[in-house]
Amino acid sequence: MFLEDSEIYRDELVRLWVSEGFVSKARGQSPEQTAISYFNELVNRSLIQPVQIDTDGSVRTCKVHDMLLHLILYKSAEENFITVVDSPDAITGQLQKPRRVLFNLDGATLPWDGSMSQVRSFAMWRSCKSIPSLVEFKYLRVFIADFSSISTDDNQKINLTGLCKLYQLRHIQIRGCDTCQLPTKIRGLQNLETFDIDGSCLPMDIFHLPRLLDLHVPVERLPMGVGKMTSLQHLWHFDMLYNSLDNIKGLGELTNLSTLSLRTGFVEDAHMDVLNTSLEKLCSLEWLHIISPDYWIPEALTLSPPPPNLMTLHMIRRFRVPNWIGELHNLQMLCLTVDKLDKDDVVILAELPALIDLRLMLDRALEENIAIYGTAFAILKRFEVTWNIMPHLTFQAGAMPKLQSLSLQFNARGWKQDDNAAPTGIEHLLALEKIYVGIGCRSATKWEKSSAESDIRRAINMHPGHAHVTVECHEDGVFQIF
Repeated sequence: MFLEDSEIYRDELVRLWVSEGFVSKARGQSPEQTAISYFNELVNRSLIQPVQIDTDGSVRTCKVHDMLLHLILYKSAEENFITVVDSPDAITGQLQKPRRVLFNLDGATLPWDGSMSQVRSFAMWRSCKSIPSLVEFKYLRVFIADFSSISTDDNQKINLTGLCKLYQLRHIQIRGCDTCQLPTKIRGLQNLETFDIDGSCLPMDIFHLPRLLDLHVPVERLPMGVGKMTSLQHLWHFDMLYNSLDNIKGLGELTNLSTLSLRTGFVEDAHMDVLNTSLEKLCSLEWLHIISPDYWIPEALTLSPPPPNLMTLHMIRRFRVPNWIGELHNLQMLCLTVDKLDKDDVVILAELPALIDLRLMLDRALEENIAIYGTAFAILKRFEVTWNIMPHLTFQAGAMPKLQSLSLQFNARGWKQDDNAAPTGIEHLLALEKIYVGIGCRSATKWEKSSAESDIRRAINMHPGHAHVTVECHEDGVFQIF
């Protein structure tokens, strides 16, 4: 159900397998966990090619080799498993009671005269200008459509209101919702598991779907009743600024939630207290993203006590490293944007026992020298740091003993003419396999640019191994944290 040569996200593929009913029940595992085991088996057998690999070794995205793809398409056509339509002229000859249909017509108008009564999955990419009548899709489980490159006025919107009557639907994914007319009520879709759209037309009865697992909608204000979605596992774009106190409290009822994306800012402390209480109850939460585009994330936001299974935390726009981060004993990946950093903050981060991936974006350090002391970050594998103004960074002997990837990004403007400008101690990072340095050169003098690059290369050349080294100077670039 994906375009040729496309990069496929594992999590999206897994959700489709579950929606299609391809996943068998396994004792002690959720359908999603079982599907991930299927995916890993395909990777291990080299039937799919890993593209993006996370620090923990799990494959995030993949591709299918061209030769294998041709075999898959041949067998799929032979078994009537999936029908790919990439030409309007081929529709009549190809569609003989298809079970799964992928349209790839790049803006064409469908001359439709086929039957959709047997179709279980429908995917349409590259923005066709019309679709078959939804009335025909009696047994449809998966509906995927991309209208993002179509321009229409209000009188010519593509009518998708019939989706509310496709009672077997389990997966809805729509891009280009501004060109569509969506149903205002979908309460009848009692089997729906994924609702993923890029528009703000969220049905008001969305919380009456007992099997909904994944809700991905870019709306500021959700309808009342968040706490009723007790089956939900993934919730994207919950906005603290616009949702009611009852909805914030309702988050605590979503005890199956493993993924949560929050947007916050300047809100009342009473709201933050309710949020803290709700987050404490999320015993299944593994991935948390918190962003505050216009204000600092309030100091009143704490994860103390933390969700016990939290493994990934993104916090964008925090004033300082909060002390409670030290309580996140299962945290493996931390992405943190802060205004200031000092040695005490480094100690908090360095003692996280499960941390393997750390990405810091900092405006400035409170000391001229930041030292990564010996025994710090005992199992860290990836360290990425971006500074507006880079302090002197020292890696002491014994620090980061398992570090494989180091990324430093900073601005050349203001580069100092002394021995303390470039980081020191890179030679102590004995497990390093990859070093990347990005230098923002906008508004920097010619001397600052050349000195920054030569000083950095001199520091890297101290490393005794054979790490892959990339140093890039971005002539018009600048690393600006806020």
